Amino acid sequence: MSLPTAQKFVWSLAQTLMTCVVLIYTGDGYSVLTEADYDGDPSLIVRVYDPF
Repeated sequence: MSLPTAQKFVWSLAQTLMTCVVLIYTGDGYSVLTEADYDGDPSLIVRVYDPF
């Protein structure tokens, strides 16, 4: 997933779920997870989206 697409997706997801969502960089591109589900390397986090 490209960065602009991931940013739009993650913001929409955060607002829909009303929970914090993280955008992370992986070797294959970008990925989106809820903050509660992410337990990986903190240095991979590009941004945390908080809908509040």
